[in-house]
Amino acid sequence: MDERQDDPTARAAARHAEDRVLDAGALRALAHPLRVRIYDILSQYGPQTASTLAQQLGESSGSTSYHLRALAKHQLIRECADRGTARERWWERPVGGVSFTNPAGAKTPSERSATQLVMSEFFRHRQDRLLEFVMHTNDGLEDAWSDGAMVSTAMARMTPEQLKELSLRIMALIDEAVDRYRDQDGDGVRPVSIRADLFPLTELKEGS
Repeated sequence: MDERQDDPTARAAARHAEDRVLDAGALRALAHPLRVRIYDILSQYGPQTASTLAQQLGESSGSTSYHLRALAKHQLIRECADRGTARERWWERPVGGVSFTNPAGAKTPSERSATQLVMSEFFRHRQDRLLEFVMHTNDGLEDAWSDGAMVSTAMARMTPEQLKELSLRIMALIDEAVDRYRDQDGDGVRPVSIRADLFPLTELKEGS
C-alpha cells in the first residue's frame, strides 16, 4: 500500500508537487492589475463573462474581453466548453494549484518585475477582502457566518523542517475542504476565502 494514502502530509506534498509553476510568459501575461483582479474573481467566484466582470470591475466589456483573451492565451484561464453562446462566452480558471515564482529567484529583471507586480496585486486584493470583512462584519451579515469565520494570528519558534510539516498538515486540511465543497451549490452557500500564511520573521536588529 502506498504510505501516502495514510499520511495526509505526504498526500499534500505529492499533490502540490504537481502545482503549475508559472513561466515567464504566463507571468508577463498576468502582470497587469486588472488581469490579476479578473484572475482572482474567477478563482473565488467561479465562471464569469466579459459582461459580468465588467460590471464587477467598473470596466467596459470590451476591456475585460481583451484581458480575458490575453489570459487564455497562456492557459491561465479557459472558455467553459458547455456554457455560453457565440455572443456570450463564459470563462473559468482551471482546477489545480498555481505557484508564483519567488521574485528573488527570477532569472531576469523583467521576470522579477512581473512576479513582484503579480504578487503585490494578488495579495493587496486578498487583503482588501479581509479588511472588508473585518471592518463590516455586522453590516447585515448573518450571525452564523460571523460565528463560523476565523481570523487568527499566532506565534511559535520552529525549525525549517517543523515549519514545512505544519504547512503540509494545514494544506491537507484545506485540500480536503476544497475537494469536498468546491462545486457545492444551493441555498445558504456562498464563496469562502481560505487563507493560511506561515512564514519566518526577520531577526530583530541587535542593539549597539
